[in-house]
Amino acid sequence: MERLNSKLYLQNCYIIQENERLRKKAQVLNQENQALLSELKQKLSKGNSKGNPPSSIPDLNLCSTSASNPNQK
Repeated sequence: MERLNSKLYLQNCYIIQENERLRKKAQVLNQENQALLSELKQKLSKGNSKGNPPSSIPDLNLCSTSASNPNQK
């Protein structure tokens, strides 16, 4: 039983480390996404000031339907 507990403890430690690594990676990707979205909005606003029709850019942070309703397929 003690050996099983040790094995599960080590697996848990590995999962925690992997989760932290993935969380940091997700943070970096989110920051890159926000920077690119900001750049795109700036370019579009410059284009709109030249007489181009306005276009809306959706907020990608609001589009996570799977997290808000996991039972929907």
